[in-house]
Amino acid sequence: MKEKKVYVFFNCDEEKSQKSMNIFYNSTVFGETKKARKELLAKVEEELKEGRIQIAEENKAKVFAAITDGEPDSIKDLITYGSIEAFTLV
Repeated sequence: MKEKKVYVFFNCDEEKSQKSMNIFYNSTVFGETKKARKELLAKVEEELKEGRIQIAEENKAKVFAAITDGEPDSIKDLITYGSIEAFTLV
């Protein structure tokens, strides 16, 4: 059976310390469906627009593509003050 993953977007400090990732503040869980990935992308775009995270202009396309079609947690190093973490559902 294929493992099912969920993704959580976290606001965090620049070092992405676990202590700064608050599950009580960032508590929305996004699944692997196309709809859930669109919702995750909308969350990242909103955080970017509001200035709560930073993504270098040359990395935006890569970040957005990973969220919609790849592994969203693989690009967390391209986001400053934010992270996308993957969790396996059991």
